Amino acid sequence: MSSQNINQGHLLKIILAPHISEKSTYLGEKNNQTIFRVARDATKLEIKRAVELLWKEQKIEVEKVQTINVKGKQKRFGRFVGKRSDWKKAIVSIKNEQELNFTNFANIEAK
Repeated sequence: MSSQNINQGHLLKIILAPHISEKSTYLGEKNNQTIFRVARDATKLEIKRAVELLWKEQKIEVEKVQTINVKGKQKRFGRFVGKRSDWKKAIVSIKNEQELNFTNFANIEAK
């Protein structure tokens, strides 16, 4: 196995899901940005490469990535106190008025 295949497999595990909220749709319409839920150990460069890899058929170019560590909330379940997991989100800016199509991904094989 070459290091590129291992790296590509790691990149495919970085982006977990798109984060849909009022703020994310506002940013998408106004600033051409998309918000993703990403792995907690992901760096900005890895997130950029992962987005470009997943949408390489559309030739998406990432302008910049901003990351935010979101702390989990304290929750009560009756008399028990629990805590939700911490997670990380990434705000990805896309160049040249391009748009991410979530229905058509590149055919990528991770080995």
